[in-house]
Amino acid sequence: MRICLLTADPEHPLLAAAAELLAPRHRVESLDPRDDRWARPAEALDAARGDLADVYLLKARTPRALALAAVLEERGAVVINSAAATARCQDRVEMAELARGAGLPFAGTRYVPTLAQLAADGEPSSPLVIKSRHSRRHDLVARVDSAARLHALAADWADEPVVVQEFTANSGWDLKLWVVAGRLFAARRRSELAPEGRGPTLPLPVADLPAAWTGPALRAGEVFDLEVYGVDILETAGGVPLIVDINAFPGIRGQAGAPNALAELALRAGGRAAGRAPRREPDPAPLPLARIPAPITNTTPTGAS
Repeated sequence: MRICLLTADPEHPLLAAAAELLAPRHRVESLDPRDDRWARPAEALDAARGDLADVYLLKARTPRALALAAVLEERGAVVINSAAATARCQDRVEMAELARGAGLPFAGTRYVPTLAQLAADGEPSSPLVIKSRHSRRHDLVARVDSAARLHALAADWADEPVVVQEFTANSGWDLKLWVVAGRLFAARRRSELAPEGRGPTLPLPVADLPAAWTGPALRAGEVFDLEVYGVDILETAGGVPLIVDINAFPGIRGQAGAPNALAELALRAGGRAAGRAPRREPDPAPLPLARIPAPITNTTPTGAS
């Protein structure tokens, strides 16, 4: 089976460990959507004149990566997660509307066209969390308690479209729940909005979590049509969970068994696409993330893989 990683970083620990599990029996390749050849994905695929891979794992979330994934899907390829599902998690307005419409305990969210417009409204009546509307690397995520803080942010982000959430008092620690094909992984991480700044990620046994927390996380996958995703949750007063973010194909670092779950998902999806079910093998032992990953071919456009 041919498995292609759509990513600029095939050596990412999760991907590299999953590739090492797959490499003995399957061909694992990578494709970097940043390459200029994929600026016009349809033309590049036409020029390739090759077969599609059995399954593509969409780890990149840039506009070019989403455009490439969408064209691959139009031509019959299996992409995990789909381009549409990934895009839904990039737009925080759409994310909040979809989550709240489905009854998930998602933070109340409103849209403001520019941060400068929000700053012009003056002193906030209560602490706020300001985020870029479009989730991306190095986007804006900040707590705001005063007009002075708003104006300071607007000096650098004046034209940034933002979403605004009421700050919810909490312990200062985010609960990170990750899901791979219905399998849960969990950790605690000190929030980047805590006074001390972002802190370490501490393992958390999933068995210790109540269903009131794990249930909404699993439900989010159904609502957003995601197979590999993360859910950030705050514990509010009385222990009520509040979802503040949903991420398509997060890193899931340091979680024993996550590479195994990802490798099995790739085989199942690829087998369905080829009209055959892959033979079930015993689960391999979880890989230490520090192991040297298996070689991954950075492909040419041939086969769009």
